[in-house]
Amino acid sequence: MDAAALRAIQAPIKERYKTNPSDAYITLTARGTLDDRNIACKVETGRLLAVAGLHPATGGTGLELCSGDMLLEALVACAGVTMKAVATALEIPLQSAAVSAEGDLDFRGTLGVDKETAVGFSQIRLTFDVETDAPQDRLDQLLKLTERYCVVYQTIRSGPPVEVMLRRS
Repeated sequence: MDAAALRAIQAPIKERYKTNPSDAYITLTARGTLDDRNIACKVETGRLLAVAGLHPATGGTGLELCSGDMLLEALVACAGVTMKAVATALEIPLQSAAVSAEGDLDFRGTLGVDKETAVGFSQIRLTFDVETDAPQDRLDQLLKLTERYCVVYQTIRSGPPVEVMLRRS
């Protein structure tokens, strides 16, 4: 897809959202069910069932997906798609590009071994490796706009309020 095709697809959507801002507000959902035999959660992905379980560092077998890995994978997916869209829109040629994310965690927190140890990632590193002839100022713009428009990155970075509830079925 080139910049003109991307603009052609997005122009009517952007115009609709300018005219009717409420149309742009969409609630995404995710759903899962707890496994009745294993310490796992079956997450519906729309294409298949993803089974998440304990990381081996907390007693898991490693056969199930790790939700921490899934968070990093969501970041990589979103950042990669966003970078590709921005590069396309700005007509920045990328011969190849790869995205990776690393996150550091101390499992003493989630296992309750040390109550002073934070639960969750203490640091996340998102890296883009690009092969391009574009000048550095264009790459700086590419990175800046990728950060600005990547939903998962902005969500992790901003830490929106999360409401948690328990309901009886």
